[in-house]
Amino acid sequence: MAIKDGLIAELQMEAASTRKMLERVPADKNDWKPHDKSMKMGNLAVHVAELPSWIGFTMNADELDLSTMNYKPTIPDNNADLLAKLDNTVKEAVEVLGKSDDAEFQKMWTLRNGSHVIFTMPKIAVLRSMVYSHHYHHRGQLSVYLRLLDIPVPGMYGPSADDMAAMAAAQATAAAN
Repeated sequence: MAIKDGLIAELQMEAASTRKMLERVPADKNDWKPHDKSMKMGNLAVHVAELPSWIGFTMNADELDLSTMNYKPTIPDNNADLLAKLDNTVKEAVEVLGKSDDAEFQKMWTLRNGSHVIFTMPKIAVLRSMVYSHHYHHRGQLSVYLRLLDIPVPGMYGPSADDMAAMAAAQATAAAN
């Protein structure tokens, strides 16, 4: 199996789970945050939706210089636009990965901020750490935001406590009828 095949399969599976999480994000809570040091919910949600685009940053260049970026996130004011952003970044990431051969994943990649080199490592390691694991970390963070707002959290790798409670309630209702 080519490296890209495993990465694409994982991306698509995890994107489906991410989509379930983003479907629950209420646009009217974009400015909410659980702590002064925390990111606002809208910023966190768009970050989660945009993280698959980092696959292109990694595979299409040999470095990223943060000092030259002029990134200003656009926070969707509705859930449909947030989900469309995720769908688009995943589609583009799958296309980029699909064009990559195993040798490309072994090339070195550097993250820098001007003259300060943050790290240099093979592209495959960048994808696994800075992109994929980073994505899962922030998706988990988003699940905590939902929990704190008493919004049911969807299961990612099986049913969540909220999913189990909903199933138990449905079974109780069915038994009562």
